[in-house]
Amino acid sequence: MKIFNSINEFYCSKKTILTLGTFDGVHLGHRKIVEKLTQNTNPHTSGEKYESLVLTFYPHPRMVLQGESEVKILNTISEKIDLLASIGVQNLVIHPFDTAFSQLTAEEFVKTVLVDRFHIQKIIIGHDHRFGRNRTADIDDLIVFGKQYNFEVEQISVQEIEEVSISSTKIRKALMEGNIGLANDYLGYEYFITGIVTKGKQLGRTIGIPTANLQIEENSKLIPAQGVYVVKSIIHDKVVFGMMNIGFNPTVAGDKLAIEVHYFDFDGDLYDQEIRVSVLKHLRSEQKFDSVALLKIQLEKDKESSLAFIKKYNTSQNQK
Repeated sequence: MKIFNSINEFYCSKKTILTLGTFDGVHLGHRKIVEKLTQNTNPHTSGEKYESLVLTFYPHPRMVLQGESEVKILNTISEKIDLLASIGVQNLVIHPFDTAFSQLTAEEFVKTVLVDRFHIQKIIIGHDHRFGRNRTADIDDLIVFGKQYNFEVEQISVQEIEEVSISSTKIRKALMEGNIGLANDYLGYEYFITGIVTKGKQLGRTIGIPTANLQIEENSKLIPAQGVYVVKSIIHDKVVFGMMNIGFNPTVAGDKLAIEVHYFDFDGDLYDQEIRVSVLKHLRSEQKFDSVALLKIQLEKDKESSLAFIKKYNTSQNQK
């Protein structure tokens, strides 16, 4: 997949078939749209005349237009790139979203971006998509522009979207409530957190449960509800399971949010390495215990619960 960091960087000698949006989460609803895009540019159907193009934006438009600095996103840019590449997108444009760009009129956007820069043959878009300054234009306006500038408009019908009935907002809500199963069902994959392993207080080592402390690369990345989770990572090309705690470590008077992962059947140095942690199940909310000894007892129970879940998980995966 070719990646372009702005609209002005984009170049392709062929006409494009395009879709656009924030695609936060690249969930099942997004995949339905992007898969239509890749089907349209399949060499067997297009004769290799067209290339697929996804236009997305950074930062999230709500951060710019509504001043919502606390908007939590499901994917960092690097995570979104990996997910879109896995679906088979040929070209990805990540355009810096700012106030000036938001002031383009609908026709300016269509003429200068879609037609002059992207040379689109077709645009695939949701039925409720709005665009242009103050989001005043809709799908009907886009169809008019398509006739004027000679490109097709394929509309994702309300029926198709409602069949999936998924939104990034619903997924955010599920994650913030610790409802990992629902969030993962909506996403079509296991929600994951990517970060660098850093040194923590190393309390876990003193009670026989060493942890990898994760530093997240973007402050806007959504972290699930505080509590204990069953997780997995791929470390040195091997799937490794473990349990993760998200919270303030109240038993030892922690003063800042920490993300700590204890891996089962793994003994190695992960410091300064980037790891991806996929979240499989929420075990319990974070608790304050009267002593470190009581905390250790609970962690051993959490490990037993985790191993029981992992056994069922592996069985279900083998049956797929």
